[in-house]
Amino acid sequence: MPKIVIAIDGYSSCGKSTTAKAVAARMGYGYIDTGAMYRAVSLYFIQEKVSLSSHRDILMALENIHIAFKFNSRTGKNETCLNGLNVEDEIRKMYISNIVSEVSAIPEVRWAMVAQQQQMGRRRGVVMDGRDIGTKVFPDAEVKVFMTADTYTRARRRQQELLAKGELVNLDDIISNLEKRDHIDTTRAESPLVQAPDAMLLDTSYMTIEEQVDWVIELADRRLAELHRKRANKVLVK
Repeated sequence: MPKIVIAIDGYSSCGKSTTAKAVAARMGYGYIDTGAMYRAVSLYFIQEKVSLSSHRDILMALENIHIAFKFNSRTGKNETCLNGLNVEDEIRKMYISNIVSEVSAIPEVRWAMVAQQQQMGRRRGVVMDGRDIGTKVFPDAEVKVFMTADTYTRARRRQQELLAKGELVNLDDIISNLEKRDHIDTTRAESPLVQAPDAMLLDTSYMTIEEQVDWVIELADRRLAELHRKRANKVLVK
């Protein structure tokens, strides 16, 4: 059975990462959290006081940023490492959320991260989620999903995620953050957030994570069956 790339794009807090992780686990595929990569860059920029308006500073900083994902056998999850340091918990905090869309809109940052993402997925057999996976990183992905949900639902989900990590944030502040990120993500000049023409729309407003995972798995199974039939037909023709 051939291996494919599953590209999941969409708005913040739609369940992209959670769904992508579960799909990858069930299919025995690798999982790449591209959003975590941009969060790690944002963390580095904050720590090193990199000016977002300085082309020179940004390029110099990117040369010193090395991002990897390491599997944690205790949690059963891949965790983000920045220059060898586990930053998984830190990059999920609200102060990173407040700047990540601005950082990820910088063309040089996107070029650097896209190159790394394409390298990570070159052998196929991966599930990748982000903002431009189906349009920029892997436009030839066999399965493309575009996820959305209403803003209030997304804000409530984000609030619960933060609360589970001991961070209490006002719901109105989260809604404001999401709306700001949506605007930046959809209007930036470099790789804006848009639904690829061949992506399937998935509105998760009233869906559980299990339902989202089943939906994507069913889509992937249909695509794999189609590819298998095409290969079998080619063999018969020969």
